[in-house]
Amino acid sequence: MKKFNFRKVLDGLTASSPGSGSSGSGNSGGAAGSGSLHPGGTAGVLREEIQESLTSDYFQICKTVRHGFPYQPTALAFDPVQKILAIGTGTGAIRILGRPGVDCYCQHESGAAVLQLQFLINEGALVSASSDDTLHLWNLRQKRPAILHSLKFNRERITYCHLPFQSKWLYVGTERGNTHIVNIESFILSGYVIMWNKAIELSTKTHPGPVVHLSDSPRDEGKLLIGYENGTVVFWDLKSKRADLRVYYDEAIHSIDWHHEGKQFMCSHSDGSLTLWNLKSPSRPFQTTIPHGKSQREGRKSESCKPILKVEYKTCRNSEPFIIFSGGLSYDKACRRPSLTIMHGKAITVLEMDHPIVEFLTLCETPYPNEFQEPYAVVVLLEKDLIVVDLTQSNFPIFENPYPMDIHESPVTCTAYFADCPPDLILVLYSIGVKHKKQGYSTKEWPISGGAWNLGAQTYPEIIITGHADGSIKFWDASAITLQMLYKLKTSKVFEKQKVGEGKQTCEIVEEDPFAIQMIYWCPESRIFCVSGVSAYVIIYKFSRHEITTEIVSLEVRLQYDVEDIITPEPETSPPFPDLSSQLPSSRSLSGSTNTVASEGVTKDSIPCLNVKTRPVRMPPGYQAELVIQLVWVDGEPPQQITSLAVSSAYGIVAFGNCNGLAVVDFIQKTVLLSMGTFDLYRSSDLYQRQPRSPRKNKQFIADNFCMRGLSNFYPDLTKRIRTSYQSLTELNDSPVPLELERCKSPTSGLATRTPEAAPGFYRNEIPAVRQRNQVHHLPETRENSYNRSRSSSISSIDKDSKEAITALYFMESFARKNDSTISPCLFVGTSLGMVLIISLNLPLADEQRFTEPVMVLPSGTFLSLKGAVLTFSCMDRTGGLMQPPYEVWRDPNNIDENEKSWRRKLVMNSSSVSQEIGDHQYAIICSEKQAKVFSLPSQTCLYVHNITETSFILQANVVVMCNSACLTCFCANGHIMIMSLPSLRPMLDVNYLPLTDMRIARTFCFSNEGQALYLVSPTEIQRLTYSQEMCDNLQDMLGDLFTPIETPEAQNRGFLKGLFGGSGQTFDREELFGEASAGRASRSLAQHIPGPGGIEGVKGAAGGVMGELTRARIALDERGQRLGELEEKTAGMMTSAEAFSKHAHELMLKYKDKKWYQF
Repeated sequence: MKKFNFRKVLDGLTASSPGSGSSGSGNSGGAAGSGSLHPGGTAGVLREEIQESLTSDYFQICKTVRHGFPYQPTALAFDPVQKILAIGTGTGAIRILGRPGVDCYCQHESGAAVLQLQFLINEGALVSASSDDTLHLWNLRQKRPAILHSLKFNRERITYCHLPFQSKWLYVGTERGNTHIVNIESFILSGYVIMWNKAIELSTKTHPGPVVHLSDSPRDEGKLLIGYENGTVVFWDLKSKRADLRVYYDEAIHSIDWHHEGKQFMCSHSDGSLTLWNLKSPSRPFQTTIPHGKSQREGRKSESCKPILKVEYKTCRNSEPFIIFSGGLSYDKACRRPSLTIMHGKAITVLEMDHPIVEFLTLCETPYPNEFQEPYAVVVLLEKDLIVVDLTQSNFPIFENPYPMDIHESPVTCTAYFADCPPDLILVLYSIGVKHKKQGYSTKEWPISGGAWNLGAQTYPEIIITGHADGSIKFWDASAITLQMLYKLKTSKVFEKQKVGEGKQTCEIVEEDPFAIQMIYWCPESRIFCVSGVSAYVIIYKFSRHEITTEIVSLEVRLQYDVEDIITPEPETSPPFPDLSSQLPSSRSLSGSTNTVASEGVTKDSIPCLNVKTRPVRMPPGYQAELVIQLVWVDGEPPQQITSLAVSSAYGIVAFGNCNGLAVVDFIQKTVLLSMGTFDLYRSSDLYQRQPRSPRKNKQFIADNFCMRGLSNFYPDLTKRIRTSYQSLTELNDSPVPLELERCKSPTSGLATRTPEAAPGFYRNEIPAVRQRNQVHHLPETRENSYNRSRSSSISSIDKDSKEAITALYFMESFARKNDSTISPCLFVGTSLGMVLIISLNLPLADEQRFTEPVMVLPSGTFLSLKGAVLTFSCMDRTGGLMQPPYEVWRDPNNIDENEKSWRRKLVMNSSSVSQEIGDHQYAIICSEKQAKVFSLPSQTCLYVHNITETSFILQANVVVMCNSACLTCFCANGHIMIMSLPSLRPMLDVNYLPLTDMRIARTFCFSNEGQALYLVSPTEIQRLTYSQEMCDNLQDMLGDLFTPIETPEAQNRGFLKGLFGGSGQTFDREELFGEASAGRASRSLAQHIPGPGGIEGVKGAAGGVMGELTRARIALDERGQRLGELEEKTAGMMTSAEAFSKHAHELMLKYKDKKWYQF
């Protein structure tokens, strides 16, 4: 039967009926779209000229790779042969790390926390035990690991697991004190069970507690050491099914580790003590020490300390053994940080950690437990970091971590993603950032070096930028699905540090994290970088390779929203557009500012939130502050947070807005060009006739208002160390469910949440991606009344008093007014009520005049409207090509080698020449949180309109390039990712991908070119995904291999006498003892076997590379032949040794044959 492709049918339907297909699902959208098509013939000509190449076959959503530190880590495991590391988390995730580039993420479907991980050493498999009492076997021989088998325990809870080296039988300890045995190959429970009541003595009246340790003896594999929580240790003989010896101690046991000879073992206890036990004298400890306890008088017990949670006892051939443990500090040092103690001979080294220790493992040269371990490193898993300590050097330095584990060094507040950026940027940023790297790392190579990875087919450079709560900016190289930090910028260095007692006077609006980054704007071509912070400031940076020392220039801007103060309407007498001269504050440095700190009880006015440094500042190579712009207090009210930001390097202008209005600043001449309230931008063309209202009764700032608290309420975790619940800066309610989630459920569910009276002046303080507004459901309506209600379509009647915020800004060479014949510099302004205003920029023509002549900024009077807050803009030429905003070619501003006379700004305008033909020459793409529209310019005819969603709203939208064609990408609050072709707005993809469960996702989700996207999946991890079908097909080749064929190292020769008297471990057959033939089957009600999908996935993965598999098979065959040859040589050598031994024994017998006993 022929396959039916539903997506191609949709493409055909939408292509055949562009008028109806592009109008979306709403009647009003369709009316608006069709009504604007027919009056002029030019629009129709434009629509037929562009042949769109994108179809739905180009798009598919899939996750690619996850970067960062595993969130809420719980378990750790290491394969000493493959040299790969596995980390389990409290969310059911497993991260497997190898050499740089080998980074794999797995997830248990149940989401249960991972209790323990066990590698099948050099077998390409991993066993995980989760908190829902289930064991899982993972296949690591494929690039995306999958579960082969699962075993669910129904009656007992799993507490500890142990898998002996080169064994297929897994020991499982439970909370009831029983020990079960699982066959790894079939994942079936054996009938052999060690019951707790048979392990302890019959005279014991109390339960020994859960099993906390299991391990087989290095000397004899037929003996199993079982540790119980109450301090009982049982040495169990697996063959005779009885206890050979029992050990009792008064303190609870946390961990046990063997000496490699199998004659001694060490226990760590809850009183901070370490006990060393000898199998020959189990009645009392051979040695008892409290490493961090105070020494007492003779006969008195040492002082108790904190529990030692884990101890490892590792021996060396040429030196004293290592005793490594976590915890055990004295109780009188309550403020001391978590520590790892290393005891080597008489030396005791305490390594203090920045975060609590979750788990640690000692890396040894050999996988065999009965050989000298020769430890060389310790992997320490902390709550927020992963460090590796070098044991081969006396000062125990740490290795430099090649993984991006410090993304969350300060909480991430915003992200930006730039795919296919200029190739020289990565090298330039790295060369600057490498000079500021920390020193003192170990000189040895990173010990976790397993797996294999190659670059793959993807070669274009990618850069990710993260903004953080402490004001820092990090640039990351994200090329070829890897992540490496290039450069770090600290924006807080331009401000003075707050002295104790001064913060309450000027910066009381931000209780914590006053330098937190809120928005990022970067032009890779011109290297202009701009940020806005939570304290209502904007900093413009320019890139330079040279160090300079200079004063920081700053400007102060007043943005006031005066519409609420109008008492009587006088539209004829009061001009809606004030004189520009009154809106141009003079350019000055803060050093000359006459502003003083307002005393208590005095209304604050013209005071910025932060103080810019007034002294000359040394700026190292890299990004250097060009200008600092700060919003100031106005009549006792603090400045509102910035909600939109845009920079044009070609024009030398930066624009930003908030819920009060818009500010435009010339950063070349350091002059404020425009500082105007949103209401004044409409001039006399305000069709919505705002009704006058009484003045506000109280203008005093409410200190508890959330909008200006900074990031103190960003995270509810009181410790502020690792933020477990990442909330929006603009979240106004204190309930656990954000207003956006309520809006997703019902469009009318938020009508009574909060009124403007409850938070006067701050209700509209928001960012473009996350908006707190109440919604009403709109019924289909006619075209006549659709325009009249467009600016109020996103708000209910209870929210009509809220302010109109500036939510989107965009610089472009376009047509400022209807029927203009030439293009000119323009600024597109979008508001939270769905209005689009075009502001005309009049720049000096000559390049020399740009530094002296003023720039004129005037609203053009052009208005466009959409439903919902405007999110993004873009422009296309008449051929359908995406037009990039003009930019200035980068030139080092501090290059002393260049002559000042040759200083000329090189501009790239990226605008196609306008022909003399009559008609439209441009498309303007505008997307709001409800719909998208395409206008033809300069006629301003609405060609296409698509109602994206009715019951939800768009969080992020961007116009990106995909396969040399433009498309519109949207991420909706209900979890849908939608992609539309341009300019026809035909739906290409609509996938329910990611439900909005956390405002962190809404703030950090971003799209980029070439099918790339990312978001902050947890407070410590970045999840990258692709919406490109081509990349999904090639992803298998881009991922690293976790398993590589490596020969298991040979065991050391034990010698004849050790083999004779060292135990019976070599002859122990677990299959004979635990198999179904001898032990029978376990009860079916005890555990349930669940087959996994790993086998099928493995076949699919293998099918993708037949030649690779044949090569591996040939290599394996060669290795097998080589091993057989070596085995033959070893057999011949053993036979020769046996013959020589027999000869010497016979000669010795003949020598002493006839002698009496007294003759010896």
